[in-house]
Amino acid sequence: MTPAATNFWIRWRVRIGYPVALAYLLLARPTSRSLAIGALVGALGIGIRAWAAGYLRKHEALAVSGPYAFTRNPLYFGSVILAAGFVAAGDSLWAAIIVAAHLALFYPAVMKREEGELRAHYGDAFVDYAARVPLFWPRLRSAPQPPRESSPQFSPQLYRRNREYQAALGFLVGLVLLWAKMHWLRYLPW
Repeated sequence: MTPAATNFWIRWRVRIGYPVALAYLLLARPTSRSLAIGALVGALGIGIRAWAAGYLRKHEALAVSGPYAFTRNPLYFGSVILAAGFVAAGDSLWAAIIVAAHLALFYPAVMKREEGELRAHYGDAFVDYAARVPLFWPRLRSAPQPPRESSPQFSPQLYRRNREYQAALGFLVGLVLLWAKMHWLRYLPW
C-alpha cells in the first residue's frame, strides 16, 4: 500500500467509525445475557488498553516492557477485545460483520504506518524489538528484554496523560445505550 493510500485509510477510520457505530446500534439486539457477556469481554479489552497506556511514552521512548513485551500493539489488541465485547453485547450477526469489517479494513493500515514511523524514529532499537515481539497477536511469554538500567513500571500518570479513561467511559456509554435499547425493544409492536 502506498503512503498516500495508508494516509487515506488512517484519516477516514474515525470518520467512518461513526456510521459504523450507528449501524451497529441499529442492528444490535441485546439481551441481559449478551450484555453481561459483552461487558466481561469488553472489560478485559479495557484492562489491556489501560495496562498498555500506563507504559506508553508517546514520542519520548520506545515502549518495550509491560504488555509491549508480548505484542507491539497492545492498544489495538485491547481494542479488538473491546470490540468483541460490543459484538457479544449486541447479539447480532450483521452488527458483528460490520464491526469486524471496519477493524479489518483500518487496523492493518494504521499499524503499518505506525511501524514505519517507529522504525524511522528509533532505528535499530525498533528493528531489534520488532524481531523479538509479534506485531499483533501476543506471545504467551514476554519477549526477552535487552539489558537496560531499569525496566519501566506501569505509571498511573501515563494512563491519565494518554487519556485512556476515555475508552473506558466510551465503553460504559455504549453499554448504557445497549441496555436502553434492550428495554426499549420490548415495547415495540414487532
